[in-house]
Amino acid sequence: MTNQKTTNLSAFIWSIAELLRGDAKPSEYAKIILPFVVLRRLDCVLAPTKDAVIEAANNLSENLDDEMRDRMLTSIVGPRAKIYNRSRFTFEALRGQDAGQLRENLMDYITKFSSNARDIFIDKFGFPAQLKALDEAGILYLVFERFCQIDLHPDTISNIEMGQLFEDLIRRFNENSAADNGDYFTPREVIRLMVELLLAYDHDALSGSGVIRTIYDPTIGTGGMASIGEEEMRALNDKIRVNIFGQEMIKESYAICKSDMLITGHDPENIAFGNTLTDDAFPTHKFHYMLSNPPYGVDWKKSKDKVTEEHETQGMAGRFGAGLPRISDGQLLFVQHMVSKMRPDAQGSRIGIVMNGSPLFSGGAGSGESEIRRWLLENDLIEAIIALPTDIFYNTGIQTYIWLLSNKKIEDRRGKVQLIDANRERFWVPTRKNLGAKRREIPDEARHEVVSIYHDMLNGGSEHSEVSKIFDTTAFGFREIRVE
Repeated sequence: MTNQKTTNLSAFIWSIAELLRGDAKPSEYAKIILPFVVLRRLDCVLAPTKDAVIEAANNLSENLDDEMRDRMLTSIVGPRAKIYNRSRFTFEALRGQDAGQLRENLMDYITKFSSNARDIFIDKFGFPAQLKALDEAGILYLVFERFCQIDLHPDTISNIEMGQLFEDLIRRFNENSAADNGDYFTPREVIRLMVELLLAYDHDALSGSGVIRTIYDPTIGTGGMASIGEEEMRALNDKIRVNIFGQEMIKESYAICKSDMLITGHDPENIAFGNTLTDDAFPTHKFHYMLSNPPYGVDWKKSKDKVTEEHETQGMAGRFGAGLPRISDGQLLFVQHMVSKMRPDAQGSRIGIVMNGSPLFSGGAGSGESEIRRWLLENDLIEAIIALPTDIFYNTGIQTYIWLLSNKKIEDRRGKVQLIDANRERFWVPTRKNLGAKRREIPDEARHEVVSIYHDMLNGGSEHSEVSKIFDTTAFGFREIRVE
């Protein structure tokens, strides 16, 4: 949860966005403000070693490749450093200088970062174009000077607090332009519910010293699911080490997520850019926890050739051996992809994935969807399916469901599937104002009740008679018989 310090900082930075009004669309604010936040944080982090890095950089050959230069200069910053900058400029050096030279000097600054940061600022954020637009609008100097007033040094704001600040800003920007950004922004109360469900049986396993866990999101977006997953684990054990992995194909979302990893001390190389279905960035990795909100009802035509080839040539040794869903909806491909990354050891893996009704109901007997569902049930991977309230997402009011999968079910859950109806009126409240299609939210007490119903395996009875039911996995099987 954000504390007063990060709340105040977030409000101040949000006020800077007011300078953009009339010169940029609300949906573009994040592309301008967030890179500045990252730049200011890195400026503060790198300040103590800046002179030493510049001196060393000046003694290196200009013909040195990026990989070797990065290795040598990051070692000066620190043993766990992932980034450096060899420009002579800093925020302090540029503060109060000629406004006419600011854009050129900022370009010098961002082009002399290590290659991983250049990728974020130049290729993915498209920050040079944003600087040009601000300069031409005559507000670059004003925006920059406001950011100079913020102290984001680690002695002032910790990595954890920086993560909270960044998450709060992402939330503000996404809610401000929900109609545009809803495609890749999952409401925080939905993420928190998913995470608490995933961790419901693991509190003891996550306690103690020396605990290391991995979180993976194949459609990581801006990183909200993984960040909240880590936050919840740290609430259980502040000494736990959480390694976050993910892949994203939308440039701006990838840039935001990778920036978040950089400024919170995570390994940014664990966040990959690209199409998860056709170019798996972590083909040999297995993970403890996996979360995802894959796109609903989006066709996978562009991925068809590679996905079909893997299905036909690798079968069950590949990711898509159980079957291929109809081309109009790829959600069940992501389910299979995540199952392929389950750990085969005693710790096993748990998956939380939120989808619409298509993976549940589409496809008759023998169809790709039906075969995938059959495979999941026969391998006893489905623990529970929770129906969420309608009208809780920013870009759609349709019914959605959380699927919980596990290859380490407790004894009482083996051979069982729990169905929970959290679409009842008691599980939601109206929002104070509509945000895109979002008119409802899940309050804390309702979230706690859903987690309790799941954890305690309530199966009908009293007030839960119509809310929670538990079935044998065999109850879901059916065959289609044709009568000629």
